[in-house]
Amino acid sequence: MLQLPVEDMEPAPGHAVEWAVSSAGTAGRAEGSDPGALASYNQKDHFSVAQSLRAADIGYSSYIGGSFEIRGRVDLDALEAALLHFVRRHDVLRCDFGEPGAGAGTGTGEGAGTVEGADGPVLRVVPPQDVKLERVDVGRLDTPAETRAYVLRFLQGTDTLRGPWIVMGALLRDDSATVYFACDHLLADGVSTPVAVRDIAEAYEAYAQGREPVLPPADGFLGYATAERHRGAAMGPDDALLDHWKGFVARNGGELFPRFPLDLGIEPGVVYRAVNEADALLPADRLDAMEAHCRAVGGRVSTGVLAALGVSLRREGGPDVHRALLPVSTRDRGPGAHSMGWFVNTLPVEFRVADETDFAGVMAGAQSALDAMRPYAEAPFVRVFDLLTCDQDGPQVWPYAVSFFSYLDFRTTPGADRHEELKARKYVSTSHSNGIFFWFHRNDTGLHLNSIFVDTPQARRTKTALVGTLVRSLDSIARTGRF
Repeated sequence: MLQLPVEDMEPAPGHAVEWAVSSAGTAGRAEGSDPGALASYNQKDHFSVAQSLRAADIGYSSYIGGSFEIRGRVDLDALEAALLHFVRRHDVLRCDFGEPGAGAGTGTGEGAGTVEGADGPVLRVVPPQDVKLERVDVGRLDTPAETRAYVLRFLQGTDTLRGPWIVMGALLRDDSATVYFACDHLLADGVSTPVAVRDIAEAYEAYAQGREPVLPPADGFLGYATAERHRGAAMGPDDALLDHWKGFVARNGGELFPRFPLDLGIEPGVVYRAVNEADALLPADRLDAMEAHCRAVGGRVSTGVLAALGVSLRREGGPDVHRALLPVSTRDRGPGAHSMGWFVNTLPVEFRVADETDFAGVMAGAQSALDAMRPYAEAPFVRVFDLLTCDQDGPQVWPYAVSFFSYLDFRTTPGADRHEELKARKYVSTSHSNGIFFWFHRNDTGLHLNSIFVDTPQARRTKTALVGTLVRSLDSIARTGRF
């Protein structure tokens, strides 16, 4: 799987079909809906950010999507059955989200009923048997330009506050089809895309062959979210789970967020249109060589990439201590590994990248920082923010550009053995930003980077220069075992 800007998607022309998720018409609270379901902390924060930006008349959108290819003439009924199976299988895809004190959203077409909960969006959870799909035949798209414009517009159709929260479609041809989908970030994290591709592709093949799909068990996200909220509510300002954060804040000048250290040409508190770019960093053979050098000093590829980023920032004028926020997966290796949802916490790391520190020393510091943060993964970031800042409204929009690092090895995700065959792609799209975000990812072809950053001339220059320095650092590790 490859993570790309959705703007880089180039689907071949075909006959376009859309599917909208709706409920079967249950009035009031859906029978079987869980009245105790709570949105997760990440969902609460994401919803609040969308509310804040919408109030400022900023049309913010943020989704995670994907696409894959089907070979041969497509059985349309089997594909529709597979998409319905997918939505019914995962409870987070069957939720309506509404603002507190209002009815739930209209993403399933009914807008009926709410589930009372704590702060954050209220949920209406539609039972699987009440979910249906409504097919829309868009018609033939004849040119690449027309097709691309249509698909980009379609995938931008999610809305955090009002729904829909998931859109699904396909381009049908005589000898193939492209299937694509987008989930508002409320519903999905980075691993959710390979989960979705695997689920839909395997269910389609089963239905096309006249049998029921057989997929690994998948936990519901709502149970995870509710348990997380209860766990966070039990935390107090003296909880030991805050110790890692308190130490980090003390060494970070009293600030909870580590600042991105290079000039992006932005004003504090201003939100900008975002740019989305992809870069190939190392081919597979060079990455294998880099991995050998990382393991020789007790680290992993992910550690080496983090260390190389810190060193590269230092060479571009950054500090001699690298600080960053890392999204950390909270999925387990059981049913949670096969679930749609936002199974992510955020934790800080810091390590020295001073000029005199050699490769082994930086790697040791980076690995130690990663190891030190892991015991604190049970402390939800949004709750940490509440407790350490006495601000019960959550972080909202970050006050300045934040140093951010994400790494994912797609070779270990569900369905990875078929990613190349399916031409699987992942898309992370955010309309606005006030900083720069790096998603590093590995697949069978090597190491790649997807970046989203503010659309300013200085940010473009800074990002281009930093990536050039980073590529040289990574290549040097692969060739020599040094930065």
